[in-house]
Parts: sequence; C-alpha cells; structure tokens
Amino acid sequence: MKLENERLCVEISAEGAELTRIYDKKRGYELLWEADPAYWVRHSPILFPNVGKTYRNTVRISGTQYPTSQHGFARDNEFRCVNAKETQASFLFISNDETKEVYPYDFELAVTYILEKKSIHVKWEVKNAGEETMYFTIGGHPAFRFAAEGEGKGDYVLRFPGKDALNYILIDMEEASADPSKVYKLQLSGECCPLSEEMFENDALIFDGGQIEEVWLCRKDGSPYVGMKCGGFPNFGIWSVKNAPFVCLEPWMGRCDDVGFVGDISEKPNINKVAPGEVFEQSYTIIAGE
Repeated sequence: MKLENERLCVEISAEGAELTRIYDKKRGYELLWEADPAYWVRHSPILFPNVGKTYRNTVRISGTQYPTSQHGFARDNEFRCVNAKETQASFLFISNDETKEVYPYDFELAVTYILEKKSIHVKWEVKNAGEETMYFTIGGHPAFRFAAEGEGKGDYVLRFPGKDALNYILIDMEEASADPSKVYKLQLSGECCPLSEEMFENDALIFDGGQIEEVWLCRKDGSPYVGMKCGGFPNFGIWSVKNAPFVCLEPWMGRCDDVGFVGDISEKPNINKVAPGEVFEQSYTIIAGE
C-alpha cells in the first residue's frame, strides 16, 4: 500500500500493518530503515499485545499462565486493508483461535496511517470484542536510518525540546527484563545529547513517567532530520544495534516486565485495560525535518 503527497511517499505492508518506507521527496532522503538483515530485519513493527518481553516469557491472565514472545504476535500476522485513499489507509487484525492459545481475549486491532504535509499520523484502536476486561500493552518501533552512506551515530544528536535532563533505566541482560532499581540520568546540553555506540551496550534506554512527548533526530549542527510527537505515552524506548546506521524511537503504552514480576497481567504497571465493547485509542506522529 502506498500513500503519497507533495512531500512524502509512504509504503505500508499488510504483514503486521508495518510502515516499510518513508521517502522525503523534497530532500531526497529515505527516512525509514530498509530492514537490512545484516543489522535488523524490521522497519517499524507494531508491538502488541506486549511491548518487549514478559518476565521469563510467560504472562498470567486470570489464574492461567500463557507463553509469550518478544513484542507480541501482531507484527507477524497479516492485516486486512479496510480503507485506502491517496493519503490515508487503515488495516485490521482480528483475534482468532491461534492468538487465543497465547492471549485469550477477543479483540480487533485497527491501525490507521494519515499523511498530512510532512507528517505521518499513526493511530491505534483496540476494541474489546469479548465479555471480560482486556489487558495489554502496545507500542511503536520505527527505525530511522541515517541520511548519507557511511554516516554513523557520531554524526547525529537527539533533541528533546524543553528538557535539560531525562531519567532512564536499562535491561537486565541476564533476565531480559527491566531493572527499575537503578536509575540513570541522561544529561542534556541545549536540549540535546550526542548519539554513540556506547549508549546501547545494554540494549534499549527505557524512559518511564511520560518524560518524552517530542524528540528529534538531528545532525550535529542541530538541523532537524526527522522527529516524533507522542504526547500521552507513559513509556519510551531508544534502541539501536552495534554499528548499525539507524536509531529506533519507540513510543510505548506500557513496556516490558520488571525483573521478578510474576503477578497477574492486571497488576502490571502502565497496563492498558478496556471494558467489553469499549475501544482504546492512541496515536503518535512522525515528522520530516525542514
């Protein structure tokens, strides 16, 4: 599926309803990572019904324990295109017997992309089609590639408008879960911090508490390359692969489990819940630079 206007050309795959291309026609840049398997085989997967990993790859729902996979199953399933226009498209995935083996809820997950000038609005709608309260986390995972061949992390900075410092936690690599017992400070200079390979030696940086509502990937001179607005998201991740020419900016509604969490899904911090027949909605926006 292709969306296009005077500024951007956007492509979306039915598999996972995943953004696969954002081309900036004005500047001649491919903004989205091309999924080179030498580093990472995804572009911008949707994380549902769990962001990251659950503790020891299991989740407890109403007294029953289910196996889970990292980032859930939505990214690996085919969505049906239910609306297609020149600058807007919507995709739908509905629960089935296979999903209920690992996640017992009846649901409908709709993903809509709206192209407006130099922005792409990404909207999620999760409908509870069952008869009991439904719990889940959901997140975005877009990877933004660096503009020129041979550029690396040292050629870019991240800018967080209005911020002078941020607090983050890391992944316990042995447990593959978040460790909130150790909080680190990301000190900013002029709202910015330089990107580096060392930032990601312990996987993603995790920002809790709704700290990030806007972030820009900029060149070292401060010129904006690509940005994101994501107000209302309690959690945010920043991630990359060693020596890879991209960085992921990830708005999350909920996140991976903390080390040692073995409670019911309803007890998980920042869990989203939807009553029977109700619809959860959230959105964020990707913006091309000037």
